[in-house]
Amino acid sequence: MKQDYFILVLAHSIHGRLQRVHIPQKYVYGVLMLAVVGAVSIFGFVSSYARMAWKVANYNTLRNETDSLRARYERLQKTVNQTNAQLASLQMLAQEVSVAYGIKQSIVGAADLSSEARLAPTMKETLAEYNFLRGSRLSQIEGSYTRRFHVNVIPSIWPVNGRLMGGFGERTDPFSGEGAYHTGVDISAPSGTPVQATADGRVEFCGFYHGYGRVVIVDHGNNYSTYYAHLSRANVMEGQEIRRGDVLGAVGSTGRSTGPHLHYEVRVSDAPVNPYRFLNKPVVTQIARNNDFLF
Repeated sequence: MKQDYFILVLAHSIHGRLQRVHIPQKYVYGVLMLAVVGAVSIFGFVSSYARMAWKVANYNTLRNETDSLRARYERLQKTVNQTNAQLASLQMLAQEVSVAYGIKQSIVGAADLSSEARLAPTMKETLAEYNFLRGSRLSQIEGSYTRRFHVNVIPSIWPVNGRLMGGFGERTDPFSGEGAYHTGVDISAPSGTPVQATADGRVEFCGFYHGYGRVVIVDHGNNYSTYYAHLSRANVMEGQEIRRGDVLGAVGSTGRSTGPHLHYEVRVSDAPVNPYRFLNKPVVTQIARNNDFLF
């Protein structure tokens, strides 16, 4: 059977000899097919690599933009926290000034006797004054009953016996290593050390909350509240009335914590303020005073 083929002529440049090589057509077509397949494969590989490089470049750009936005957000958050702390401090100062001014006015009274009421009131005015004084007396009795349970409403003692290991404000986050705003103070103490309320109040929250772990939040009224975080256990329940020096729980390391300690916060109008100014009396002194009162 006759087979189609190509003839390849090879000539030697020195001897002048000619050599003919018969190449079947199927071999030639096979080589051409392999060349086409190889070219397509190389093109596909190059295009895939180019697409991958383009995606990586876009990913790096997006990641850089994300890091930049995260850094801007953290800076804005720090500014907001600092502003809230300053606002809370100003509110406390305004309250103190208002209280001092009100006391001064009540003591000084009117400067001119002509501004006072008549010396001989009418019967109607006398009855109205009697009803007013009667209502005021009832309010005073109710207020004294309430103040008997809520007398020390301003945080004023250490919540736990320990060493102050972390201050309020700017610091380096122990987990990320980046700058962070610390909304309280950290007091180092062995796990299980009793944690005590720093003022009279009512338990607003008791449970687990985000990075705080097990936390007890106490509402003291007058826009004051305190946070006791990373507790190993809690000895109170929500809605419970407590007094300064009552045991709320025990030191632990729950939540976002690197070891046993108490994270303590003081907030005014829900804005964190520096608790250090409220750490006036050691807790042992207050426990002794409470025991003297109880016994």
